[in-house]
Amino acid sequence: MSLPLHRRTQFKIGKYDIVAQPAVGSAQMMRYSVHLEGRRLGTLLSMPSESDCRFLESPPPVPPLKVFYVTSRPGRPKKSAPPKNTSPDDSAI
Repeated sequence: MSLPLHRRTQFKIGKYDIVAQPAVGSAQMMRYSVHLEGRRLGTLLSMPSESDCRFLESPPPVPPLKVFYVTSRPGRPKKSAPPKNTSPDDSAI
């Protein structure tokens, strides 16, 4: 008994053309390529909705990365600061 083979299919979701073809190395999963006016926007392994297609067409802006400052250590004492005196506290007894 062999597994059924899926064929390549094409359909539209709104203004987007979707091409579904079997995923490489899988007998049951499909790879969905999203196209708009002949231009490939992206590929998904799950059935895309129109919202997913819009996200592929124009993703939201990503804020710029903040630079990690090795020298800035907020909330910590400076390396040149004298060590804190740790004397036994009378209230802890």
